[in-house]
Amino acid sequence: MSDKDPERDLTGRRFYPAGQEAAFFEGRPHETPQTRHPAYKLAYRDTEFLLREELRPVRFQLELLKPEMLLEEAGVGSTLVVYGSARIPSPTEADALVEAASGGSEYDKRVAKSLAAKARYYDVAYRLARMVSEKAIVEGGKRQFVITSGGGPSVMEAANRGASDAGAESIGLNIVLPHEQAPNAYVTPYLSFQFHYFALRKMHFLLRARAVAVFPGGYGTLDEFLELLTLIQTGKMKPIPVLLFGKDFWGRVIDFEAMAEEGVISPKDLDLFHWCETAEEAWCHIAEFYELEC
Repeated sequence: MSDKDPERDLTGRRFYPAGQEAAFFEGRPHETPQTRHPAYKLAYRDTEFLLREELRPVRFQLELLKPEMLLEEAGVGSTLVVYGSARIPSPTEADALVEAASGGSEYDKRVAKSLAAKARYYDVAYRLARMVSEKAIVEGGKRQFVITSGGGPSVMEAANRGASDAGAESIGLNIVLPHEQAPNAYVTPYLSFQFHYFALRKMHFLLRARAVAVFPGGYGTLDEFLELLTLIQTGKMKPIPVLLFGKDFWGRVIDFEAMAEEGVISPKDLDLFHWCETAEEAWCHIAEFYELEC
């Protein structure tokens, strides 16, 4: 064991880490008009400064770097992303939803029944996430197909829950919204991230994605799904399996064939996604794409 003075170590750093430097200041008396003024705060400890309009580019960079660095440290190699509505009930909640709407308008009753009918997708998302997580695929020393959701309720919860019940970690990418929104209970705490910027959140959904499962959903799901198709269609992103669940639903919402007939997309663009109804079918499509065992 060497008794050499650490200060004489050739490989040691010569500058103090930022946190240690901050502690130097905080551990000393600093009660003067100058030191009490916000101008004297270290820039990286000054929240008001960081929230200024001019600092938006810096905040962009922070929201890009923080999840990227933590996911890299966690050994996450690739992800299976799950998109879907935050309003679809679980099978155990479906009857209560219909009952709660029984005294409402005809519209309320119709919507409740429609959402309850989609409760099966909660089970499908759960099954897919659990099945993939149980395979525990590791390649290049990193975990592959780590389940990732928007971190919210419904289909997102089902995905994180499936991974959790398989004994696997999963990712939640939440977004700050004006109304109350919190991560579901099944997201792995140290892989639970919160974003201010939708653009950076959407970037992190796809940076590690090697497959995306899209369940029935509203504006948010449509936004994420169509942006993904656009990225692949335009060649900005290499093709990956895009699994579209709920042909009856999506067929009513978007007439893909009509878009091709009208010439606004090419007929071959209809092959950018794959129709699925079961978790097993979805996994087999992913496995075939990556030449894995189904």
